Amino acid sequence: MNVNESALLSPSFQPNQNAPHPSVAPAAASQYREYMPFIGPFDPCPPIRVKTYVVPPNQFIPFQPMNLPQFPLHEALRRGTLWPALYSPYEAQTYDKGR
Repeated sequence: MNVNESALLSPSFQPNQNAPHPSVAPAAASQYREYMPFIGPFDPCPPIRVKTYVVPPNQFIPFQPMNLPQFPLHEALRRGTLWPALYSPYEAQTYDKGR
């Protein structure tokens, strides 16, 4: 059993829920989660030790509160939402051509 398997099987294993993505503003950092995937002994490619994903902000707001702050209309059109609490920035991933 390798180190990753023993970490996943231990009852004290907790994924890092609050790790900010390096290129994200602090307000949006709580939307990013990371996990360590299983790395098999016979995987043909170099492993990616930590993977990240985004949890949409609407998962944290069960109902729309009254008097929620709003973006100005021109900025709301640019961002795709009227409410800053529901804004989630999209960051395109870049891939190396040599891989």
